[in-house]
Amino acid sequence: MAEEPESTAKKEEKKRDIRRIFKILREVWLDIGIKKVDTHEGVTVKVLLDSSTTGMFIDKEMAKKYGFKMTKLERPLKVKNVDGTENSRGNITHQVEVNIFYKNHVERMRIDVCNLGKTKVILGLPWLQAHNLEINWETREVKMTRCPPLCERNLAVKEDIEQRKRIEKRIRNGIPALSKGERTTFPFDLT
Repeated sequence: MAEEPESTAKKEEKKRDIRRIFKILREVWLDIGIKKVDTHEGVTVKVLLDSSTTGMFIDKEMAKKYGFKMTKLERPLKVKNVDGTENSRGNITHQVEVNIFYKNHVERMRIDVCNLGKTKVILGLPWLQAHNLEINWETREVKMTRCPPLCERNLAVKEDIEQRKRIEKRIRNGIPALSKGERTTFPFDLT
């Protein structure tokens, strides 16, 4: 007995399922630490990595809630939707400068402030291209092994901060700040 051909409705249902799978696979979310550059207070936030976005963005309400210092742009930037229409939530008028932390990665960056709604931070194509991430699409694991030289300099800053914390802890515990012959890598004297 011959099999009956699939109905049009079943074929359409399969197409929708495939589209749904592809949509899920192109989104990657990371837990990233974001700190203010002036007070070093921070928050961990879910960040969307989005290759269809042409910049880096932080939600305006989140920036206000956590007290990030917003710097007014000289002229507003128009926000365009994927379909080319202007975004109804308005232009970008401010930026924030932040330090971001992900695993061993540290970076200072400027992020445009706009109304994102439920999404708190988006890192778009320029950031993704610069860092050339390794992404395992099945497990959503992200490795930052191909960062630009600027990130390596930021890692040196992170190491300096960690060394400073170790020295401050030694001082609090009554231990000499530096062992004999040990030198700091940061440009100030703790002795």
